[in-house]
Amino acid sequence: MPTFADFDRRHYRIVDVTTGYDGWAPSYDETVLDEMDLALLDRLRYPEWGRLGRVADLGCGTGRTAAWLREHGVTLIDGVDLSEGMLEHARSRGAHTTVGRADVRDTGLPATTYDLVIASLIDEHLPDLTPFYAEAGRLAAPGATLVTVSYHPQFMMVSGMPTHYTSESGEPLTIRTHLHLFSDHVAAAAASGWRLAEAAEALVGEAWIAAKPSWAALRGHPFTLAQVWTQFPGPSGATGSR
Repeated sequence: MPTFADFDRRHYRIVDVTTGYDGWAPSYDETVLDEMDLALLDRLRYPEWGRLGRVADLGCGTGRTAAWLREHGVTLIDGVDLSEGMLEHARSRGAHTTVGRADVRDTGLPATTYDLVIASLIDEHLPDLTPFYAEAGRLAAPGATLVTVSYHPQFMMVSGMPTHYTSESGEPLTIRTHLHLFSDHVAAAAASGWRLAEAAEALVGEAWIAAKPSWAALRGHPFTLAQVWTQFPGPSGATGSR
């Protein structure tokens, strides 16, 4: 199977997830455009955001996703993230009901509680997707939905661009990045009782090229991918499918 190292064209020094996002936290919201993730959520037909009860926001970062959910009628949102630097911004934003430091694969959040589990721009930092989808399944209430937003594997392979940021000293740094094919997501999700219900892709367009002129050669390539997962019957016949 290919790895991101097979495609990496930047070869920046690599740091771990916690170190990277602690360092990126002060400038994160200024460097990530809404077209990357929030605009994809706007395009989804499902779920009906305003009818959701409690939501688990995994890898909640600075609280951008939670703020979007609030604007769309969600009022109860529990967030977790590994980076204390990102969590400080999330707490200041005030969109979450609770927020705490935890791994998305072992959140410590209560089981069978959440109508929606959502994770945005985190899966490229996981060497194996299976524990993440399993934890989402543990958290899900009957009939729950899982929404993920990911870097598109085609973008990673074509551009050779890792998840990266510029440190305060001016050094570009890679946050350890893993390549997951679409089929990897489907297989890992299915192993934990999820089936794909909807997908939407964002392309590199004029907004990104205006912000990053060097991306002109990538115009029209898929950049990010939103996936909506619902539950399906397991071997016992139990189901939360809607």
